[in-house]
Amino acid sequence: MRTQDLITEKLTKAFAPESLRVVDESHLHTGHAGHRPSGETHYRVYIVSDSFRGKSRLDRHRMINATLSRELAGGVHALAIHAAAPGEGGG
Repeated sequence: MRTQDLITEKLTKAFAPESLRVVDESHLHTGHAGHRPSGETHYRVYIVSDSFRGKSRLDRHRMINATLSRELAGGVHALAIHAAAPGEGGG
C-alpha cells in the first residue's frame, strides 16, 4: 500500500473526518534532507474533524502525530498539518 493511502486510511479511522486531503509533496523536496529517489517522504495533510473541536493547534498536531507515529518513525520525513474543526475552515 502506498504511504499516502496508508496515511489516509489511518486518519479516516482515527478521526472520521468531514474532509481529508493527503498530498504527497516529495517531488518538491528533491535534494533536501530526508528525500529519497523513490519519494513518499514529504506530505501535507488537510483535515477537518469534529475530533479537533476545543483542541489547541498543538493538541491537534499531537493527535495526528500519535496516529501516524509508525510512519513518522519510518519513511515519512516531513508532515505539514492543517487541522481544523468543522466551521473553522482550513480544509
